[in-house]
This record gives sequence, structure tokens and C-alpha cells, in this order.
Amino acid sequence: MYLSPNGAHALVYEKSQNWHYTMDQIAHRILEISRTSQRDIWRVTEPMRREEFAMDRTEAMQLLLHAPYVHLASVGEDGRPLLRALHGIVVDDWLCFHSAPAGEKCSLVNREAVCSWEEIVAEIPSYWTDPVMACPATTLYRSVQVSGTLRELEGAQLRGRALQRLMETYQPEGGHEPIEGECPRYRKAVAALMVAGLRLDTLVGKSKLAQNRSPATIRGLIENLWKRGRTPDAKAIALLLAANPLVERPAFLCGPGKTKLEPWVDGSRMAEANALLRDQYWNRGRFSDEALSIAHQASGAWVVATNEAGELVGTARGFSDQQKFGYVADVAVREDSRGAGIGAALMTLLLAHPCMRDCARVMLATTNADSLYERLGFVPHDSVRVPGRTMMVRVKEDYTL
Repeated sequence: MYLSPNGAHALVYEKSQNWHYTMDQIAHRILEISRTSQRDIWRVTEPMRREEFAMDRTEAMQLLLHAPYVHLASVGEDGRPLLRALHGIVVDDWLCFHSAPAGEKCSLVNREAVCSWEEIVAEIPSYWTDPVMACPATTLYRSVQVSGTLRELEGAQLRGRALQRLMETYQPEGGHEPIEGECPRYRKAVAALMVAGLRLDTLVGKSKLAQNRSPATIRGLIENLWKRGRTPDAKAIALLLAANPLVERPAFLCGPGKTKLEPWVDGSRMAEANALLRDQYWNRGRFSDEALSIAHQASGAWVVATNEAGELVGTARGFSDQQKFGYVADVAVREDSRGAGIGAALMTLLLAHPCMRDCARVMLATTNADSLYERLGFVPHDSVRVPGRTMMVRVKEDYTL
């Protein structure tokens, strides 16, 4: 069996552009492609059929930078296909990886190869759009790929930077002397490794997030995702809204006036959240911006409100075991936006979030917002005492303290 150099390109292009394959399916597809004519392979590698799914380069790069690993596909010298999962890192204009100086991956240097990664956003059941037929079942996903000739990186400094970036990514706490290719301590070790990469000139990304569906269908997807309430569904809703900005938002994601409510947010908004939170009485002098960022990223639910200009004007987070107990923390509204009901809207969304909605008890502490939380069903909880604070609890109707 022989797989042409473009066969690996065809495999990963098809995987990332058309569907999501399991590893077993990928292996089976390699065998199919190995029997495909050269003409058919080039047909598979034509430009993306649905241009509305194409990412811009900045979005594709961000997805690649956050990929926990990549798949490398190519063909060895003996014509056998090779598919491996490995840690890939971006240095300068390269997507790089390292390996031992001898072995399968070394045999791919100077051969055509493809690296890809995909993120499953949400699996959509058929009955959300058709009560009878199975055909509408689909998967929303984002994918990214880089293709070209695999080259061994030359120069001790570039190789050292690649290995240092690898350590910064997977051992961010440090605990080692930084890697420099010319450093006497590392010179021999760096020279003994194979560090290879693909140029990022061919970086492409695909975001299949219902851009080809009608506004009514997209709204239905959003409402069904919120109703289903799996752990990733809040993120899926946020990505759907971002990919389809002209779709009218459902009522539960519309705040007072022209504010918008977001059911999920990534770390890129943390600086704005810190600006609202660092001087609040419960954080001032106690928690650094870094500590607040860690707390938010570790929370199962983080919701925000943005104004017409896209500025973050409110934030709230919660964490729970999703059944018995949940806790609300860091609820804050920007001073110039207070009094309009944004805090109540954020709390309503947070309590309905999949992370919080099924909790038998949800607790919080406050010194000056008792009336707000009472309107949302919270009552004082005297069994827990915190000096200067009122502990409050909200319980489900069928649960007793």
C-alpha cells in the first residue's frame, strides 16, 4: 500500500472541513485515501466549499494557540501513512514539535504533512429540527489546520526558543532554568533533539456554527441548548451568537435597556472584570488580579453584561456540584450603570445557568444587597455567621433546610 504525499493533506482537510472523525475512523480513512487517485486527492484539497464557515487568520491563530495538542498526519519513506497526536507550539512563524533524533517522526522531515486540531462545540440532536427524520442530527465544531513541507528547525537559538515555549505552555509554573540554545548547560541536550515544524503560511480555520441556517433555526438551537443545559452548552450559545451577530437574541439574554447578557465568557474579558472587582469591599486588600482570574476561570458559571459599545458593565460567577450545593460570588455592576436592573438580570441568568439551576441550596454573602437577593428568593441563613455579612440561602421548593 502506498499513500501519496498529498494523501495526508486530504485526510486532515476532510476531517477538519467536513466532519469530526474518531481515531479509528481516521485510520480507516487513511486506507481509503491511499487507494484514491492523484486527481481525486487534489479534488479533496480544493478551497473550502462553504466560505461562511471560514475563520479569519486572527481567529484561527487564537484557536491554534489554545489547542492542547495537534494531530500530525503524513506519509513515511516506505509509503505507509502516519498519524500521531503531539504537543505543538507556535514560535515565530512556525508550528513546532520535538522528538527523539531517531524514529517515525524524524522520517517525515522534508515530506508533505498536515497538523490539525478540532474542538467539538455541541452535538445537535435531529429532533430539535425534525420530529421524525434522523438526517438533521449534526455537530457544531471549530477546527484549524496547517499544511506544507515539514522542516527541521535550524539554529540553536530558534530550537531553544521552541523548547522553552513548550515548557512555558505545559509547565507554566517554571521550576527549571530557562532553555537557551547556546547555554552550555543545555547545548548538548538541545542539539540531541529533533525540532521540526510547519510554516504558518497555510494556516486555515473553520467554524461550523450554523452560519448557513436561518435566524429562526439558530434561535431555536440557542433556546434548546439552554434548556438541555449540558456543561458545554453555555459556551456553545456564546459562540453561536458571536458567529451569527445579526440573529436576534433570545429574551433571556437581553438585559435592561440595550445591554446584552452573555452566558459564558473567556479569559479575554478578565481585565475588565478585574476593574469592576478589585476595589469591592470583599476583594480589596485580600485578592490580587491574578487570584481573581484564577477564581473566575475555575468557576462553573461566569456571566457578564455588556453595554451598546461592547464594554463589560456587570459580572457575576457561581460554582457548584450541580445538584446539592452552589455558591454565588463576585457580583458587581459598573458604577455608571447601577440602578437600571443589571444586577438582578445577571443574577437571574446565573441562577438559571446549567451549573446552578438544579442545586438544592445556593448560598451567598452580602452586606448591602439583601433586598435584591430577597426578590430572587434568598432568605437569611442564621446557622452560618460571618462578621459584618449576611449569609443568605435560596432553596428549591421540595428541599428543606
